[in-house]
Amino acid sequence: MDLTISPEDEAFRQEVRTFIRDNLPKHLPREVLRLGYLAHGAKRVLEWGKILYKKGWAAPPWPVEYGGTGWTDMQRHIFEEECWKADAPMIAMGALSLVGPVIYTFGTPELKAKFLPLILRGEIFWAQGFSEPNAGSDLASLKTTAVLDGDHYVVNGSKIWTSGAHFADWGFFLVRTDSTVKAQKGISFLLIDMKTPGITLRPIVSIDGMYHLNQTFLDNVRVPRENLVGEPGQGWSFGKFLLENERTGSAFINYTKREWAKARDIARAEMKNGKPLIEDPEFSRRLAKVQIEIQALEYSVLRVLSKEKSRYDSIAVAAVLKLHGSDLHQKVTELQYDALGDKALHHFTEAQLEDPDSDPPGMPDYVAGRTAEYLISRAATIYGGSQQVQRGIIAKLAFGL
Repeated sequence: MDLTISPEDEAFRQEVRTFIRDNLPKHLPREVLRLGYLAHGAKRVLEWGKILYKKGWAAPPWPVEYGGTGWTDMQRHIFEEECWKADAPMIAMGALSLVGPVIYTFGTPELKAKFLPLILRGEIFWAQGFSEPNAGSDLASLKTTAVLDGDHYVVNGSKIWTSGAHFADWGFFLVRTDSTVKAQKGISFLLIDMKTPGITLRPIVSIDGMYHLNQTFLDNVRVPRENLVGEPGQGWSFGKFLLENERTGSAFINYTKREWAKARDIARAEMKNGKPLIEDPEFSRRLAKVQIEIQALEYSVLRVLSKEKSRYDSIAVAAVLKLHGSDLHQKVTELQYDALGDKALHHFTEAQLEDPDSDPPGMPDYVAGRTAEYLISRAATIYGGSQQVQRGIIAKLAFGL
């Protein structure tokens, strides 16, 4: 793998920076900084997605024939890095990294024609319906059923931790279409309009005090059979294909680099014993240690993106990235939280995070949102498959244990 930054790549970086500077709406970085995870819902993600679409940059990872950019792996990395540095909203991960590739790889021509243009134009937001109350990381035990009735599947069951379901237009669901075969063989991949009668949501307020999670109930939800991706029983394979993308993306390397830089900046501003916190030997050591771990993970991510040959199973490799990426996600937000000291104890409501003028007098502008981001990062080692599950995948697929 050649990681040399060529003059062409440097010119590309400058092009990206200039585009972001000239086109990223000024309110978005402020809202991303203050709202953290909550800022990446439909409203802001789709607003930024529409801007990228006009430039032809909506879907960098996709094949050119489906609207991708044709960039090299290094250019994709540079683009993502510059977007994160600028505090732009993240791309619509559910659409562009998860369901989109499933549709263009396995979907019918009709499904491709219907959904891919809508995704590219930033016109629909997706929710992921995989986990269930008793089937989280163990997806093979899911109970939600889809029974064929004429030209429709009738879906019954419930899903949990469905992020953004309350503002999603569509959802991609794993459902059980056959209970007479091996558990994995009876699962199918179904696209469901979230406005369909029979779908109800129960809000879940998470530890950060925000509402971005739901339990989704499906009661006799009728879904056209043409919304099935592939053949019945292929959902398990599609889910593994999709989760490999999710776990690679869950390394969140550019997010982590950005948040580390914010932790450093907070440490420069906050004081300890009359000196900037960053001069404290112990805190400086923690910063340096995390920075080294981030650099090591970045090289690992680049090796995967460059499709470097490996003797290990690709799913095991993705699990390693997810494992270390989620650990670092937590470490950088913990650095910020610790650097803030007692300022981290101030509670900001969602309405206060939306309004910078609501901050208490004398409160530095880098405080709002940091505690909420620290708290929601506790979930990073659970979503997309828990740390324990990742270690099991690595043990089995990489080492045959």
